[in-house]
Amino acid sequence: MTKLNPSIKHHTFVGIFISIWIFIFTYYIRPFDGNAYNFYWWEFLSIGFSLITFISYFIIVVVLQDSIYRKTTKWNIIFEVFTISSFLFLNLILNYLYYKSPFLNGIWTFSEYINGVLKSTIIFTPIIIFARSITLQFLPQQNQEKIAQGQKSKKEEKLIIRGEYKLDILKINKSDLICVSKSQNYVEVFFTENNSINSKLIRSSLKKIQKDLDFLVQVHRSHLINPSHFKSWKTNNTILLTQIEIPVSKNYKSNLNLL
Repeated sequence: MTKLNPSIKHHTFVGIFISIWIFIFTYYIRPFDGNAYNFYWWEFLSIGFSLITFISYFIIVVVLQDSIYRKTTKWNIIFEVFTISSFLFLNLILNYLYYKSPFLNGIWTFSEYINGVLKSTIIFTPIIIFARSITLQFLPQQNQEKIAQGQKSKKEEKLIIRGEYKLDILKINKSDLICVSKSQNYVEVFFTENNSINSKLIRSSLKKIQKDLDFLVQVHRSHLINPSHFKSWKTNNTILLTQIEIPVSKNYKSNLNLL
C-alpha cells in the first residue's frame, strides 16, 4: 500500500474489525492446545486475545505509524511492511504473556507457541492488509489534495542568487521570484514572502542574472520578469505583475507575445 489514511478514527475501526476476527478465529478454530481446556478457558482466552489485538494495533497506529507519517508526509510499501510487522510482533508478545499468565496458565513454551500460531499469522496478515486498504476509500478528497500539495511544495525548485560578495546571497523558491531590476552596479530582486513583496539588492549584473536564471523574460533593458507572475497589460508600454508595475520597451515586446 503506497498511500495511507492517517485518520485515527478510521484505524480504530480497523482495530475493532481485526480484534473481532481474532475472537472468532480463536474461539471456534482453537489453533492450539486442542481440547485440553474447558469452555470458559477458551472464552477468556479469545476475549483477552481480542482486546490485546485491538490495543496492540492502536498503539502501533498512534505511536509508530503517526510518527512516521508526520515526519515524512508520505507513505510507501516499506513503511507499510514495517508497520504491520511491528504490530504482529507486539501482538504476538503481549498475547503470549497473557497466555502464560496465572489467569490462563498456558502449557506451551514460547517456541511451541510460535509454531502453533504461525499458520494463524499467515491467515491473519491478509486480513490486516485488506482492512487497512479499505480505509483509503474514506480518505477525504481535500486531504488527498493537501498531501499532494505538501509533496509538491517539498519538491518545489529552490533558487540561489549569488552576488560578487561572499555574503551577497539570496535563497528563495522559484515561484516566489517576481522580477529582477537593474539598479546601477546592483540588481534588485523582488519576491513574495508571507503574502507581501520584499526586495534585496545584490551586486551583480542583469546579464549574469539572465544567464543564471534562463527562465526569466527580458521586457526592458533594466528589467527581467518571472513569466508566472505576469497578470496583464496596464497600458501599451506597461505590464502588471504581482503587486508590481514594470515598463516594457519596444525592443522587447515580442518576448511577451506568448504570455
